[in-house]
Parts: sequence; structure tokens; C-alpha cells
Amino acid sequence: MQRRIPGRPRSLAIAAALVLPLLVPVPAALADEQAPVSASLAGLLATVADAVPMTTLVHATDVATAEHAVRQAGLAEITRFTRIGVVAAGGTAGQVRALRRQPGVTYVEHDDPLVAFGDTGTTATRSAEARTTLTGADGAALDGSGVSVAIIDTGVDPTHPAFRSGGTTRVVRNLKSACTSGTAASCILDVPTTLDTDTTSLGGHGTHVTGIAAGAALTLPDGTRVGGSAPGAKIVAISTGLGILLLGTDAALNWVLENHDAPCGAGVPASVCPPIKVINNSYGPSGGGAFDPNSATVQLQRALAAEGVVTVWANGNDGGDGSKNLSNPPGQDPTPGIISVASYNDQGTGTRDGAVSAYSSRGLASDPATWPDVSAPGENILSSCRPYLIVCAQGLQPENGPGLLDVGTYNVISGTSMAAPQITGIVAQLFQADPSATPARIESALKATAHRYSDGAAYQQAGPYPSSYDKGTGLVDTVAAARYLTSGG
Repeated sequence: MQRRIPGRPRSLAIAAALVLPLLVPVPAALADEQAPVSASLAGLLATVADAVPMTTLVHATDVATAEHAVRQAGLAEITRFTRIGVVAAGGTAGQVRALRRQPGVTYVEHDDPLVAFGDTGTTATRSAEARTTLTGADGAALDGSGVSVAIIDTGVDPTHPAFRSGGTTRVVRNLKSACTSGTAASCILDVPTTLDTDTTSLGGHGTHVTGIAAGAALTLPDGTRVGGSAPGAKIVAISTGLGILLLGTDAALNWVLENHDAPCGAGVPASVCPPIKVINNSYGPSGGGAFDPNSATVQLQRALAAEGVVTVWANGNDGGDGSKNLSNPPGQDPTPGIISVASYNDQGTGTRDGAVSAYSSRGLASDPATWPDVSAPGENILSSCRPYLIVCAQGLQPENGPGLLDVGTYNVISGTSMAAPQITGIVAQLFQADPSATPARIESALKATAHRYSDGAAYQQAGPYPSSYDKGTGLVDTVAAARYLTSGG
């Protein structure tokens, strides 16, 4: 059971590789062909001088070809995503211009800056009810047990009471993305599970988000009940720091792709460190934008879906009226098992027929491909925080935690950043209910059973489900979704 508190929101083309006989000259027209680039990189290359430094993600037919192209153009490799044939590299604009003419390069992206989108909702989604009335395939209460959730964010405080169980933390792997100074092998660094990576990054957003997904069910001194959707789940935290960049978040997704089956290593049993089944992403570019199927982010999340991992995205905090697409680009991916989340506001009533949050990003009304998938509570969410962290201090409604020294360890923040982890935790509950479910099946269960609250735009048939450009198919219903899965609905 989590509490909702009234208040204002406070969260925040392709140059083909030429196979030619030795000494046959390349025609001038072909030699001048350039690999396509992302929209942001195209804008930069059209305006900046050759000497301007930049970081790029270089796509090629395979990772060896990308590495060769980077070296030939004079850039320095930072890290690589072997499974999707991408090398991240730093250099100058002039070197990037030369890189585009290298054989085998298929696409180049800029390392764009991203921003965090920032009862606490388990009543409205019936997540708390599912924990008390339903059991998983393991016979245990439906609390996300047997599943690890990955949180890509500013970091986490593993010592917070929200993540303690039996005297130890439920953060089973604690990682930092350090791609600006990484090596060619990896720029995801392992740190102790006792290290507060949120404080070292001066964040707070990640601890709040993690508490919404998987915080312990606790009663605070004033009687308020708090906790995440999946308090039984284990947590893999990947800190990108307060200054979120595309390369850092893509490196985090790539780490999950390579390690989701055994996130703590092959020698650690799943009973201690379960497979990662869902990833939370409460960040994106300000103002939304067009979906880019060529991006490394999309390639990574599609590979994850193919291997059984759901990816959850906050849809953004740019509001809108349906006249243009403001949705978070990667969340627009039509691949089943990639889910974008709009923010719902119960207006402090605890009911399931509230309003879609004014700040929640809308898609383009005439294009269902841009609409969010589902809604979850994201407005005025009470979750784990520390009073001295930047994001938490913005809440201005601190509450003491369960211990005598837990002063101001919970606070209220709003945003689709808070809505997304509600769904992340619920996905963990659903995988516990049906461990054999595919990401596509999980998404179908969420959409087919969503509660269609009436506020906002009218629902229209968009594929197999009625949907809307502001709130998607409606408010997620955990109990109904779990029953849908287990009954073969």
C-alpha cells in the first residue's frame, strides 16, 4: 500500500562495403557516399568546425568493421557493443566526417544528453491487492520474488531501509556507467553493494525510482504505508550519474543484454541472484521526438525482448495536446515487450478514475504509433529518498522512515519517472505469476486488462486494443493482468 499526497509535480545511407578485385579503383561517386547519421548529429555536422570534439556511436556490419573504421578515421574507441556491431568513439567533427566514408559504416549517432523524468500508486494499479490475494507459480505471495529488476538511473542507496531485508540489501549488483573514461572492453564498473551511488552522483532520482519499483512494504511512524510494486524482487542498479548521456545508458542496456541470465555471475545461484526480467528507464530527450529504428538503443532493446527481457520507458514530462508527438522516442518502439508509460493522477482520492497528469507527454493524435502504451500513478508519489540529495530536496514533503535515525528518508516527487517503475515492479509480479511468459505476452496482459479511466482523450481502436494519445490503453490492473496470464487469456 502506498500513499498519494496532493501537491504540484516536482520531478523533474548506408555506405555498402565494396567487395572488389585488387587494384580496381572505386568510382568517385561511390567514394563520396556517406553513412547516414542521427538527426542531432546531422545538425551538429552542418554547423560546427572540424576541430570541435564530440562522442559518437558508430554502427557497422559487425563490431570488427566498426572498430577498423574508427581507427582509420583517427577516433579513439571508448567501448563497444559487440552483439549489435557498435563502437563508441571520441574525436573531432572532422574525424567524424571522415568516418562516414569508411567502408562498412552503416549509421552514426551523437552521444546526446538526456534528462530524468521525474498510497504511491499500488492501490490504483491493484499491485498491493495482488500481493495479498494471489500467489506466483512458486506458491509464494505475488511480490516479484524470483525476479531481478534492473534500474538504469542516477544510482541507488543500497543502505536505505526500503532495500533492506533480513539485515542485508536486496541490491544484488551495484554498477556504474563510466563511459567517458571507460576501456574498449567495458565501461560498466562493478562497485560494492554497500556503496551509495546516488549520493556520489549527487542524484536522488534513482533511489526514489527504485523504491517505487521494488521498495519494501513498510509502515512509517505516522502510520503511512509505503512500498514498491515488487518488494520481493532483487535489484540490479546501474548508475549513469546525474548527467545522463546516451552512451552511458546504452552501455547499461548492453550490460543487461550480456548478463541478464546470471547478473551476479555464473557461480551465483538464481535463488540468490535471479535473472533480470525487466529494465526501468525513467529518462529520455527533453521534448520527445521521432522514433529512430536505427539507433543503438532500439537495437539493444529489441535484442533484449528476443531474449525474454521487458524494457519499460517513462513517456516524458512535456505535456501537449495531441497536435504533435512529444513521446519519448525509444518507448515508441512497436516491438512487443517494450512498454511506454503515461502518468495517472488519482487526485489524492485513492480511486481508479482520476485524471491523466497534465505534464504527461502526449503522442500525435493522428498517429497511434506515437501513443503511450499504458498508464500508472506518477503524480505526488511518496518513495525512498535522502533529504540531502538534490532531487529529493525538491519534494518539500519529507517523511521519516521506520528507524529512529531515518529522518526525512521518504519524500514526494512527481513525473512519468515515477509512473514507469510502477509498471517495472508489476512486470516482475507477472513474471512470478507465469515464469514462462514472453515479453509480448506480458504486454498483452497489461493492455488487454487495463482499466479504461475516462479522463482525457477518447479511446480509439489502435491495433487489438482501444487506446488514446494521452493515456494509452488505460490504468494497469495487476490482479486482472495476472489472472489473464495464468488462465491463458
